[in-house]
Amino acid sequence: MLRRIRSSLRSAVAALVLAPALLLGAAATPAAAAGYTPISGSGSSWAFNAVDQWRRDVRQYGMQISYSPQGSSYGRQQFLAGTTDFAVSDIPFQTNPKDGSAPERPVAGSYAYMPIVAGGTAFMYHLTINGQRVTNLRLGQDTLTKIFTSAVRYWDDSAIRADNPGLRLPHRAIVPVVRSDGSGATAQLTLWMAKRQSALWKTYCAKVGRSNACGETSYYPTVTGMIAQSGDLGVAGYISQGYGEGSIGYVNYSYALNAHYPVAKLLNTAGYYTEPTAQNVAVSLLKAKINTNKSSADYLTQNLDAVYGDPDPRSYVLSSYAYMILPLKVQGTFTTTKGRTLGAYSYYFMCEGQQQAPELGYSPLPINLVKAGFDQIRKIPGVVPKNINIKGCNNPTFSADGTNRLATTAPMPSACDKKGATKQCATGSGGARQTTTTNNGSGGSTSAGSTGGSTGGGSATGGTGATGGTAGATGSKAAASVDPDTGQTVNPAASGGSGGTTVLASPVSVAADDGWSTSQTLMVLAGLTLLVVVLVPAVTAQALAGRNAKKEQK
Repeated sequence: MLRRIRSSLRSAVAALVLAPALLLGAAATPAAAAGYTPISGSGSSWAFNAVDQWRRDVRQYGMQISYSPQGSSYGRQQFLAGTTDFAVSDIPFQTNPKDGSAPERPVAGSYAYMPIVAGGTAFMYHLTINGQRVTNLRLGQDTLTKIFTSAVRYWDDSAIRADNPGLRLPHRAIVPVVRSDGSGATAQLTLWMAKRQSALWKTYCAKVGRSNACGETSYYPTVTGMIAQSGDLGVAGYISQGYGEGSIGYVNYSYALNAHYPVAKLLNTAGYYTEPTAQNVAVSLLKAKINTNKSSADYLTQNLDAVYGDPDPRSYVLSSYAYMILPLKVQGTFTTTKGRTLGAYSYYFMCEGQQQAPELGYSPLPINLVKAGFDQIRKIPGVVPKNINIKGCNNPTFSADGTNRLATTAPMPSACDKKGATKQCATGSGGARQTTTTNNGSGGSTSAGSTGGSTGGGSATGGTGATGGTAGATGSKAAASVDPDTGQTVNPAASGGSGGTTVLASPVSVAADDGWSTSQTLMVLAGLTLLVVVLVPAVTAQALAGRNAKKEQK
């Protein structure tokens, strides 16, 4: 009897010990079957929301991709150092920088550029009038430049009032929020200002002591009154807080959507105020000139000069592409086995991943760049080449005649968004599209106080805004959501004047997401519970049966 109980208990213990291995083995089977080696990348936070979604998508195929969104400059530096397998950047390598920074010297033939997604650099802002959140702000190109060169310092400045005849703007200090890290978005913005608003930009360069190095720069030169934050997430996080009242900063459009915050509509060459929707960006990038010289180190890179002056009423001025920088040689930590993973990941986002671009806040690539991307993927060492029927990609830009369907179907802007219209559109923009702002005047000002809601408005270094602070106005509360992988809040809730702690986490490497997780622990516990439910009654029944048999023998 005792021997039988011991034997049953040993079986039960063995089963319990094996349960985690069995469960984890089942979870790891796809990875083991596929044989994919984990890879890592770093770079653009502008493109992060797309790259990260694709990274999550391919887990089902056994691919483990980690990505650290610490800025385009960081990504290129890590790629050159050989410490990452790929980089994502909003601009090419800076081999001859104009801002006085050290030149980047990639080895010829060791890398290739591949456009991965398009999008717009948006100007997310936090402004209220008499407690009502403003969601329909409009800015001219010169007005925008004056804000980010401190030539316009208050929201009721005559230049902003001229763009917004329907708003009685408050006399509140403007707090420009810029990037503290080396950013491709900063480079795109400063390049545009240098080319299209050269007088204002040169004056600012002289003011900050950069006259001899004035032009495109990845590191924004700050002055008192500005706040500098790391990454798009840091900029969006600052603006979305109660203490961010009065602030405006530049982020990828997707961050404003996630935060449920509006973006300023920018005046284009045609005289319409527009925002960077997927369709407007597609229209704009029809004017982008792509380097088609396959023997050039800059093959597939973009020239946006014609985008800036696009006469189409639907165009958005600051539209651009982000690139993945691919390794063409085994170098640093990169191997051919990693090349197999990188190739499979790239095939995924060049086709299926593009379908998700509009809902993520980006614009999918046109067919010519997808075809070119397939050619670039074939150059990756270790890649398993695929012959993909491009018609099966279901990309929203593709059409039977080869034209960009997303661009041709883009709607014309409303008449109330035309410069000079007597009535300003009241509909919201960006992530606050459902919130209207009542037109309440003829462009005058309200006495909302002369200070912004920022706790660090006089500092150029900013900080992370983690301690909270008091706000200057109430504002609407935005919906929050939780990242299912990290458990962190990723869509900030506006604190509406109550201050509080920052609800947006700082950008971190996501490599840890692919290790042991809470869901795996729950799987193990569920398995253990099931085994206990099944085995304990069996052991008990066996013990009782033995006891009864013993009694009968007596």
